[in-house]
Amino acid sequence: MPEAGHAGPSLTARQPRAIQSALTVLEAVAEIGAGATAREISEVLGLPRATAYRLLNILVQDEYLVRTPDLAGFALGAKVVHLAAAAAPVRLPTAARTVIAEARAAVRGGVHVLLFPEGRLALADVDPDFPFSDEVRLAREPERFALGRLLIVERGDAGAITEAAASDLLAFGATRQIGELVPGYGCLAVPIRDAAGRLAGAVGFSGPRHRVEEPRGVVSVLAPAAARLSPLLT
Repeated sequence: MPEAGHAGPSLTARQPRAIQSALTVLEAVAEIGAGATAREISEVLGLPRATAYRLLNILVQDEYLVRTPDLAGFALGAKVVHLAAAAAPVRLPTAARTVIAEARAAVRGGVHVLLFPEGRLALADVDPDFPFSDEVRLAREPERFALGRLLIVERGDAGAITEAAASDLLAFGATRQIGELVPGYGCLAVPIRDAAGRLAGAVGFSGPRHRVEEPRGVVSVLAPAAARLSPLLT
């Protein structure tokens, strides 16, 4: 606390306007979607390009925004994801929790359910016996996770990661990550699609490397679970 007779920290006359500008930048990124460029944000908000860049860099530094993998644009960061989750936590219906429990009983390893509301990643149900490795990193670096790679494939982002993930999806019905985060382990993600075929979420698996390298056994359990979850979650 400040000592008696000394004023504590206070906002200057310009700071509220700067805060408001930063919030409008966040709103613009949310509306434009992941990959929003500084030029697009500048044009949408009517801000000078230099001002837009300055605000974007500050928001990236404070983890409210992240750079997209190709460094060409911006996406909402971990702090925004956490705020959104706290404000509106995902609540799964009882029938969906039953499906997930059955999948966990049939597959030894972590089984998690993730949803993609408005293009963001939201963990809806984390396996209590095999906790998710790093939720913050998932939000910041989705390309490092099988769950995030599903969304990247859906967006059609260019790059080697997208090509490999799309190939896995075609071959196995799941995206994969092997040994990149934890040596000897990997993860899978089976898509949950709505009635129109749009990506709505995923059932993920994390476990020993060999079960991800040859994923058909795990996918044979998770794919039916994803199909049963679709009408319950979309």
